[in-house]
Amino acid sequence: MSNSAGTPREITRRQMLRRIGLTALVAGPAASVLSACATSGGGSAATPTAAGSGAATSAANPFGVKADAPLEVVIFKGGLGDSYATDVHEPLYKKLFPKATVKHVATQQIAQTLQPRFASGDVPDFIANSGSDLMDNGALQTEGQLLDLTALFDAPSIDDPSKKIRDTLIPGTVESGFIAGKPFILNYVSSGYGLWYNGKLFQEKGWTPPKTFDEFKTLCETIKKAGVTPYAYAGKNASYYQYWMILITAAKVEGNQVLLDIDNLADGAWTRDSVKQSAAAWAEIGKFMDKSYEGLIHTEVQTRQNEDKVALYPSGSWLENEQKSNTPDTFEYAVTPTPSLTAADKMPFEAIRSAAGEPYIIPAKAKNTAGALEYARIMLSKEGAKGFTQKSGSLTVVSGAAEGLTLSPGLKSVNDAQTAAGANIVTYSSFENWYKELETELRKQTNSLMFGRITADQFCANMQKKADAVKADSSITKQNRTV
Repeated sequence: MSNSAGTPREITRRQMLRRIGLTALVAGPAASVLSACATSGGGSAATPTAAGSGAATSAANPFGVKADAPLEVVIFKGGLGDSYATDVHEPLYKKLFPKATVKHVATQQIAQTLQPRFASGDVPDFIANSGSDLMDNGALQTEGQLLDLTALFDAPSIDDPSKKIRDTLIPGTVESGFIAGKPFILNYVSSGYGLWYNGKLFQEKGWTPPKTFDEFKTLCETIKKAGVTPYAYAGKNASYYQYWMILITAAKVEGNQVLLDIDNLADGAWTRDSVKQSAAAWAEIGKFMDKSYEGLIHTEVQTRQNEDKVALYPSGSWLENEQKSNTPDTFEYAVTPTPSLTAADKMPFEAIRSAAGEPYIIPAKAKNTAGALEYARIMLSKEGAKGFTQKSGSLTVVSGAAEGLTLSPGLKSVNDAQTAAGANIVTYSSFENWYKELETELRKQTNSLMFGRITADQFCANMQKKADAVKADSSITKQNRTV
């Protein structure tokens, strides 16, 4: 769990605008984003029923949603699409509140679309804050722009009102959204991460997914001779797909503590042997990549994989759904865990990163926070979760919601991998939400490592330097987690 690790000194207006990503708006309406917010580290959460309420609270309407209050939902339309919102969650909300108008906005440019609105104070009610252009949740929380979701997780479950919502979710879900010791983020998707391949192609060629990095390199040689790019990721906008793999391998070598220490900005965390060994191993795999892929976006590389021009690709369990319109009958998605690095690895080959992801947030200054909380409660019902899986091809954090569903080949592969992993789960990383500048630097350094411009030692040194700078920056609220 997380807790606040200190409150920063008073910071300059420009520093905070930089944190939230509003530097381009300094001369304009951005002033209001600060005049309305405190500059202390904690951020104050609005009362859940402060906006959009008007009805008496009850078991059926725990947040007191006003029946005719409009609701605006902004969805990142990426690998999950947005039909889960338009065809499942929004209709369920309308069924409860038929007098309410629900406005749906879909975009792949979340920050570009919403930063001016946060600056002016005209914010939507509910946001899927995801993708490569997501907003900095840590900075938003520091400025009091995010609603504390404790009331949501303590609310009665739609399926069983005798249970709190938090007790119907997979373990770790609530904690994965902690900032300053409170849940400000709803991570909704239960994702499995690993190396994806065409099961049909591998069977046809007699290729076996590698269980060790030595096997990985040997397989890459074999695949290369067959005229296929052995391994690739999209350097232009999705180098985070690759840094996930580096961090997973480090955790397999040392155990999850290394990831907790990275999140906690522990001294020397990035220069630990486990990180160096992982970076060096992945840099060797990088030698089998086509350097032109550094200039491609994720869907371009993924489509090349569908054409059997790429053998192995790092991603999460949303991949199959994202590519369904480009996937031929000759392609069947399957996933394998990242290979073991040494015989002394703390975690076995079967260990896989399985975590709550895809962050959803509610702006504290939204006009209808009560409606947004109820919308989230609907998402966390079994009906809402099952509909999401059917539309998005991804599992949710709602326990048992996928029971009875026929899973696609890729999703079944993820489910099988998670079953094989058992308790050997690589933990999530929180720095991605806590320290956006550190995450941005990691994308850059990952490309430099994988495309051969720096060594593993340089990668680790560069990341440690950036982590130290973040730690020393008093304008950034520091976080801490112990699990």
